[in-house]
Amino acid sequence: MSRLDREADAFRASMAAAASKLTGTTGTSAMSSAVKRNLAPPSPSPSVGSTTSAAVGTPSRRDRELPGANIVYSQPAVTGTGDSVISQMAYAVTWLRGKDEPQTYHDVLSYLSATGRSDSEQEFFVEQMRRHPQIQWIPDPNLSEQTWKTGTYIHRPTIPNVRNKTQLIAYLQKKTDASGVSVKDLKDGWPDCEPAITELEREHKVLVIRAKKDGAARMVWLDDPSLFHEVEPDLVRAWSRVELPALDVIAQKLIQAGQKPASEDPRLKAEKMPKVEKKKKRAARKGTKSTNTHMEHLLKDYSHMKR
Repeated sequence: MSRLDREADAFRASMAAAASKLTGTTGTSAMSSAVKRNLAPPSPSPSVGSTTSAAVGTPSRRDRELPGANIVYSQPAVTGTGDSVISQMAYAVTWLRGKDEPQTYHDVLSYLSATGRSDSEQEFFVEQMRRHPQIQWIPDPNLSEQTWKTGTYIHRPTIPNVRNKTQLIAYLQKKTDASGVSVKDLKDGWPDCEPAITELEREHKVLVIRAKKDGAARMVWLDDPSLFHEVEPDLVRAWSRVELPALDVIAQKLIQAGQKPASEDPRLKAEKMPKVEKKKKRAARKGTKSTNTHMEHLLKDYSHMKR
C-alpha cells in the first residue's frame, strides 16, 4: 500500500469518527459513501442551468446597489423639451408679441413657470432677454440705479409703431424710396393687419400685390386716391365691344407704314435667318525650321511650266 493510500484511509477514518460523534450513529458505510461523494473532483465547466440563471435572472444585490446600474447611456441626460434657454426665449417672444402693455420680469418668468429657479439662473435669463433683438427693455424712470429685477419688457417688432391704418399710411409716406412693405413684416407687430389692408385698398390709399393661390396680401405700396377716376359704365361697355386686330396684322401694318413693331424680337429675327457655315482655314505653321534644305531644288513649284 502506498503512502497516498494510507493517508486517504486515515482521512476517511477521521471523518467517519467525527460524523459518528455529530449524529450519534456508528454506521460507517453511509458516511464513507457520503465522504466519497464529497471528495469527488469538481466539474471542469459550470452547468448550462447555472449559467442561464445567472445571465437571465434578476440582478444581484451588488448590481442593484450600484449607483449607475440602471442608467441607459444611449439616451441623452436631459430628455425634457422646452427647458433650454433658446426654447424659453422663443416662448417669451411669442407671449410678449400678444401683449399691448409692457410686462415685468416676474410676469415673463411666471408665464414660463421659471419662478422657482435660483436667482442666478433667473438673472442670466433676464440678461439674455435684454440682449434679444425682438425684446425691448424699458428701464424704470423712478430709479437712478437699475438692477436685473427693474424695468419692463415689450416686444420689438420688425416694423415698429405700426398697429393701425393711420400708422401704416404715415409709415409709407415717410419712406424715401419706392420699395414696398412686406405684409409678413407687418404681421410681426400687427398680426391682424389684413382686414385693414383690404379696406385701404378699396379706398385706393394703398396698392396691394396678392398671391394667386389664396389671394393673401404679400406686398403693400402707397397709393394716391386723387389719381383714381371712376369711368362711366357706358364707356366701359363701348370700349369692350371694340375688336382689336390680330397681332400679326398689326405688325404687318406697322411695317408697311415704315415703323418698327414693338412686338418684334431681334433675337427671333436672328434665329430665322439661315446660318452660313464658315469653313475654317488651316493656319500656316510659322517659326518652324526646315530640315530638308538639301532638297529645296527638287521641292520648287513648277506648275507654271505646265503646258
